[in-house]
Amino acid sequence: MGKKKMNSLEDLGGFVFSTNDDFELEEGTTEETLSPDEQYLEAHFSNKGRGGKVVTVIKGFVGTEDDLKDLGKLLKVKCGVGGSVKDGEIIIQGNFRDKVIEILEKENYNVKRVGG
Repeated sequence: MGKKKMNSLEDLGGFVFSTNDDFELEEGTTEETLSPDEQYLEAHFSNKGRGGKVVTVIKGFVGTEDDLKDLGKLLKVKCGVGGSVKDGEIIIQGNFRDKVIEILEKENYNVKRVGG
C-alpha cells in the first residue's frame, strides 16, 4: 500500500495554511436554517444495516447541525424513544413514522411519507 500522490492543494481537503500572524479565516459558507414552513422533510422507514432493528429516518433538513440536533431531541422526547442525529439525518428507534409526521406537521414542517 503506497501513499496517494497529491497533485494539487485541493487534495489537502480544504485546509488553509498561512504564515501571516494576523490571518483570519472568513466563514462565508455558514448554512442558515430555513423556517419550518420552508422545510421539506422526508419520513422513511428502514431496517437495513441495523441488525433487523426498525428505525424511522427523517431526511432533507436544511440548516445548522445544532438546529438539527434540537429537532432530533424534540422528536425523541415526544416519541419516548432513543435515536441519533448524524450525516444530516434524524434516526428514531422504532416504527414511529406516523407519529413523527404528526409532530412535525404540528411544528409547521412540510413532511412527506416515503416508502411502504
